[in-house]
Amino acid sequence: STQSTGNRPPTGDELLTFFKSLDEFTPSLPDSLTAHYLAKAGLNTSDPRIIRLVSLAAQKFVTEVAADALAHSTMRGNPSGGSKKSRDKRNLLTVEDLQPALADMGVNVKKPGYYM
Repeated sequence: STQSTGNRPPTGDELLTFFKSLDEFTPSLPDSLTAHYLAKAGLNTSDPRIIRLVSLAAQKFVTEVAADALAHSTMRGNPSGGSKKSRDKRNLLTVEDLQPALADMGVNVKKPGYYM
């Protein structure tokens, strides 16, 4: 069971427990994909816990961006992706929704001029 550490840094035992739990964690991103991009960035590691830790961070980032983009889409009054005729309530992820969500995370995205 995961306990909140509040504002204090985690203890050594808490970190060991967390790292051991990474052995059982199955990330959305395959380990081979994460290892490839880590190696491309200059970090070569064979420790699967490090690879899964980075996968977990990436998964958290993507999940937060997607949730923020959905919130931006809903605030724009576009809950079904703009298709008024369709009864299908699936959401459509657009650049207009992604831009503010990514900007909140410090990533600036702009459409190329030829798409405007």
